[in-house]
Amino acid sequence: MSAPKTFPDGFLWGSATAAYQVEGAAWEDGRGACIWDTYARTPGRVHEGHNGDVACDHYHRYADDVALMQKLNLGAYRFSTSWARVMPDGRTVNRAGLDFYSRLTDELLSRDVVPWLTLYHWDLPQALEDAGGWPSRDTAYRFVDYAAAVQSALGDRINFWTTLNEPWCSAFLGYGSGRHAPGRTDGADALRAAHHLMLGHGLAVQDLRSRDSSLTLGLTLNFADVTPADPQEPGDLDAARRIDGLSNRYFAEPLFHGAYAPDILEDVRELWPADLVVDGDLEVISTPTDVLGVNYYSGNTVRGVGPDEAHAAADQARADGPASDSVGSEHVEFLALDVERTGMGWEVRPQGLTQLLVRLDRDYTGPAGTALYVTENGAAYDDVPDQDGFVQDDERLRYVREHLGAVHDAIEQGVEVKGYFLWSLLDNFEWAFGYDKRFGIVRVDYDTLQRIPKASARWYAEVAGSHQVE
Repeated sequence: MSAPKTFPDGFLWGSATAAYQVEGAAWEDGRGACIWDTYARTPGRVHEGHNGDVACDHYHRYADDVALMQKLNLGAYRFSTSWARVMPDGRTVNRAGLDFYSRLTDELLSRDVVPWLTLYHWDLPQALEDAGGWPSRDTAYRFVDYAAAVQSALGDRINFWTTLNEPWCSAFLGYGSGRHAPGRTDGADALRAAHHLMLGHGLAVQDLRSRDSSLTLGLTLNFADVTPADPQEPGDLDAARRIDGLSNRYFAEPLFHGAYAPDILEDVRELWPADLVVDGDLEVISTPTDVLGVNYYSGNTVRGVGPDEAHAAADQARADGPASDSVGSEHVEFLALDVERTGMGWEVRPQGLTQLLVRLDRDYTGPAGTALYVTENGAAYDDVPDQDGFVQDDERLRYVREHLGAVHDAIEQGVEVKGYFLWSLLDNFEWAFGYDKRFGIVRVDYDTLQRIPKASARWYAEVAGSHQVE
């Protein structure tokens, strides 16, 4: 039996959720409609017409949920604020909405759980979408106003601030493929959205820093492991380069190097809006941050294909993994290998996380002095509860153990990874999959809303308490 893997002193153990996925209370205390409210009510968009009106009812049950976090030895809770709850029209502050997050923050602190706040996890107020959404430059400036309002209310108690969660999904799935809210399918608008999301990030970092220089500020990006089918085949190597560019480098390059990579710009040349980048934008986007959050789940093996094959390959690849819906992914086939997969159909690739963390440290965060945290990692499986509602989720437990081993391997190679947030604390609304897919380490009975920790939760509590993975 191998020796336990011990993590460094001070390593932060946490779990994560997002506002629309868990809060519920969709129309209480002045909350306005967000794009996911609208999207979920559009026929055919979300599994069986599910929506987030009730979700896990975290809005009313937060105190019990925080008590559960303490029992599970969680050192931190990564949650998002709802822009539509704080500013129902995207512009005007709703004090009742801010008060909920103030109560949640106080409850976390009373239980010695570090609050880790994400300002934007995909739930744009519908009023701002009606005014143009993220393809409109004005939305970046409205985001700064929103960030300032939240910081004014909570900045005295919260140190860790993340601007955006996975802008790749917001832009490319929301405005490119239409698989996420608001469900638009315009490649040029997706590129506009991506740029304005990053502009909003940079502007918000500057504003928050001016308000309190002691805040720890960052951004969370999602990354995928991309492998060429044949590393000796030029077409496959180019396919991997293309998908790596669109899924991994697209946001990291302007964030850390102040420029979009030339090869990526060439890949999207036919869609790139000529007036998109204004003088000074890239300097704003590359404003130094303290933290890069890394979300990692899976990856793809790809090969290059001709134009005729490309359309069929794109249709087949829609569920093949986090990178398969990139704008500009034409002429790439995502191969369905006969390997272990999660309930989402995603390949289990723990070794890809080690490689990713080493690469990020080498190419981006190490030279910039930016701390790395794994801010999301986890898996959905087809949980089968016993008569008491308990789930012996050995597959999920094994997935998390292997990926924590991968994090430890990166640390041993000199990468300073400072924390890990397991996705997710609770079974919840899984976007277009509705309530059909369960990522939680705590089972939620959607009929009674009872919380029942799974085997993975009990195991993770031992890990967090001991700083060791057996």
